[in-house]
Amino acid sequence: MTELIYQTDSYVREFDARVTGVDADQNAVLLDRTAFYPGGGGQPNDVGELHADGRVFPVTKVLRGNLHVIEGELPAVGTEVRGVLDWERRYRLMRTHTAMHILCGVVWRDYHASVTGGNMEPLKGRLDFEFERMEKELVAEIEAAINAEVAAARNVSIRILPREEAFQIPDLIRTKINLLPEGIVEVRTVEIEGLDLQADGGTHVANTREVGPLKIVDYMSKGRINKRITVGLEG
Repeated sequence: MTELIYQTDSYVREFDARVTGVDADQNAVLLDRTAFYPGGGGQPNDVGELHADGRVFPVTKVLRGNLHVIEGELPAVGTEVRGVLDWERRYRLMRTHTAMHILCGVVWRDYHASVTGGNMEPLKGRLDFEFERMEKELVAEIEAAINAEVAAARNVSIRILPREEAFQIPDLIRTKINLLPEGIVEVRTVEIEGLDLQADGGTHVANTREVGPLKIVDYMSKGRINKRITVGLEG
């Protein structure tokens, strides 16, 4: 089992680990612990480097199962490595992911609209909601509300709960379809104090003020009751 550092501390930029397996077909290594997020929930995977024996191995992708795809010759099993994240990219994704939760929290609280899809890249993200209508005045209202939540400097906390306990939380799943596999025995939750609490596996900032000013840069209809809102962040 790999220790998943990113699940409990999103701010770890570098870490020490040991190679526990290799996958020659993928040119990838498995580590006993990692801070590299493998992607999921609309958030892309981390990239960065592994340092070992005076060599640098660029990490170009992280696959499910926490396989780290690298460039160059694979280090041997047992090799001690130092993982270094591309921190600027990771932190931008953390801010963006938290911005998506602010948007989700505001829309759920004020309009009780479920999320039907979403995706993000550094400093830009979009969510699709079950809205029948999406007009300029409504978009301006939502933009003002999400920026008020940023300014409120709400703390963001992470908990890992037994599945049965987690599902006692009302409205834990905000997506239209419950994407949590039946076999998961623990559920990771992300809470924006006083605004939002939901199941989530990604990385986040510790306080909404870190997100910075938000702007709704686009909105469109994706169907009769499916409307898309795209949010941009400042660099």
